[in-house]
Amino acid sequence: MDGKVILPVKRSAVNHSGYWKKRSVLVTGAGGFIGSHLCERLCDEGAQVTAFVHYRFDGSWGWLKDLGRRDRLHVVSGDVTDRDSVRSGMEGADVVFHLAALIAIPYSYHAPASYVRTNVEGTLNILQAARELGVKRLVHTSTSEVYGTAQYVPIDEKHPLQGQSPYSASKIGADKMAEAFHMSFGLPVVIVRPFNTFGPRQSQRAIVPTIMAQCLSGGPLKLGNMTPMRDLNFVLNTVDGFLAAATSSEALGKTVNLGSGAEISVHDLAQKIARLAGVSVKIEQERERIRPKGSEVERLLADNKLAQELLGWKPRVSLDQGLQKTWNWLKSQKMDIEAHRYVL
Repeated sequence: MDGKVILPVKRSAVNHSGYWKKRSVLVTGAGGFIGSHLCERLCDEGAQVTAFVHYRFDGSWGWLKDLGRRDRLHVVSGDVTDRDSVRSGMEGADVVFHLAALIAIPYSYHAPASYVRTNVEGTLNILQAARELGVKRLVHTSTSEVYGTAQYVPIDEKHPLQGQSPYSASKIGADKMAEAFHMSFGLPVVIVRPFNTFGPRQSQRAIVPTIMAQCLSGGPLKLGNMTPMRDLNFVLNTVDGFLAAATSSEALGKTVNLGSGAEISVHDLAQKIARLAGVSVKIEQERERIRPKGSEVERLLADNKLAQELLGWKPRVSLDQGLQKTWNWLKSQKMDIEAHRYVL
């Protein structure tokens, strides 16, 4: 034996045995990166999905535009900061997955009030509507950024929270509001805390598509801080965790990490992706991509034992497999890639 502790598995995160068939589900943030993958999976599982997307003047649905499955997917436009549209979208839902949020860390330095409105007040609207309508399960999305730089590793759910950016502070506020509604009113909430999710459809604000797009377009890799360590998890693994959190009775009222339990530096990640792309690259540090010194989260490494114990969850897709899938997807896209333009 190698000394590893094997935890008892209480529930499978993969085989839901028809649980979702015809079940009414609301997904907020449905047009985004993780939200669109979650909607796709729920439709495949037979759920009737209401996809709540942020209202846009042109009526676009984000990444849902090419999803199909119109017989199982009902798209509604609204804004989580508007309580009326939230309540209207949630009517009839058995299960709610709340993913809608402002997530770009650099932009949170410029517009912190908008993060409070969307992430804290928007979450409050979701919680109040769920309580009023008697939702059977609400899965609230947190982020590993709430931990700040690791004070110890691996990071378990008891790790102190530290708001090192306005974004992370707003997510701490949202998490605590969800926790409060469970403790005060018995709202059936589970908080899932994904670490660094990556995969197809992710914005170039994130590190993996940033590196890949630059490898695809040629020229030097322009990055920010390269020493931070990250725990990268492929998006389909994260979706597995969301579904498992919604079906596990043991997870009620708890916060659960969804991370791979492995770490890699930004520099080593860039080298790994360059090898996958078959290119030789020069890495340059670009000043505008560097976070303020006290805001940089230097190390994230998940302890995922609780997810294994309560959800029966563990990553199915490895880092290398996930990077290959993401690279294949990016190469297949017929879209303009402004690889070297820094987006807040």
